[in-house]
Amino acid sequence: MAERKKRGAIAVTGANRGLGAAISLELARRGFTVACLSRAGKGVEELPVPKTLAARLLAEPCDVRDEVSVARALRSVAGRAGGLRGVVNNAGIHLHGPSETFSAADFEEVLRTNVTGLFVVCREAYPLLQALGGGMILNMGSFFDRLGVSRNLAYAASKAAVGAITRCLAVEWAQQGIIVLNVAAGYIETNLNKEFLRRKSVRDYLLPRIPLGRPGKPEEVARLVAALFSEELPFLTGETIYIDGGQSIAH
Repeated sequence: MAERKKRGAIAVTGANRGLGAAISLELARRGFTVACLSRAGKGVEELPVPKTLAARLLAEPCDVRDEVSVARALRSVAGRAGGLRGVVNNAGIHLHGPSETFSAADFEEVLRTNVTGLFVVCREAYPLLQALGGGMILNMGSFFDRLGVSRNLAYAASKAAVGAITRCLAVEWAQQGIIVLNVAAGYIETNLNKEFLRRKSVRDYLLPRIPLGRPGKPEEVARLVAALFSEELPFLTGETIYIDGGQSIAH
């Protein structure tokens, strides 16, 4: 396992903040070389980067909405790190509003980033993963993929599509040694949403619906993602793994 960690990088999209930043740092802590992809190309910005991990983090500009940008970024990562051994498709946007007035432009923007962008990253990663004999693509979904959520039609639809893409690519690319998984998170408290989640009205509504009684933490999701890469379980592919404190199954 130690030898494989030295060969190639894991590319994380949307790595500058939130879950992407936490995932990038946790992968680096476990010895992986991590390519931190974001539109600004500045690497992890939201969290402090320990000096001991800095050398394992490669900053790379990438806009998942632009096919040329994606192809260039992944080829650059492979060249810098001796190949590509994994991808975490974390980049995404969340636009919401009442469906009866939600614009087609906003709907298409969500799907362009969360679905088309994710697919393009997978497609462009495929030959690079093949070159190292296989690897893992880990897509970041949401437990909204199996819920009816008011005012969130576009986002929920995009995350349901992520699950379908995961299943299809897992079947299609299994013989090439490429594992494809979907990690579907529930409410995770990040710097972007912590003020919202800490409102009394939100807590009174939300917390009774989560069996664990609290939102998740970015590091909990990051540890799950890093564990999947560390353990290398080739017989586990095509699945959606929910990490939501039991909310989506609670009656």
